[in-house]
Amino acid sequence: MNDTIAIEAAAFRRLLQHLNEQRPDVQNIDLMILAGFCRNCLADWYREAAAEQGQPMDKEQARERVYGMPFAEWKARHQPEATPEQLAAFEAARKRHG
Repeated sequence: MNDTIAIEAAAFRRLLQHLNEQRPDVQNIDLMILAGFCRNCLADWYREAAAEQGQPMDKEQARERVYGMPFAEWKARHQPEATPEQLAAFEAARKRHG
């Protein structure tokens, strides 16, 4: 079981590294449109898992763990305003996925 947890943790760290270092250009809204989740969702899941282990944390703490920096800093560096096309695609995806 511990091997499984270590492997899963390594894969999660690799996912974060990929999203945050290799592909910071991939916007959260695009992830939401295509996959139905984004970095903020990962932070929410991280926060929920921490709480289940008796380690409560707030939303900003969880986002900093996922983004590797404060969310406001990430947003200023990497997240431009969503385009009208992205917003329309997001709305269409939201309707499809509920």
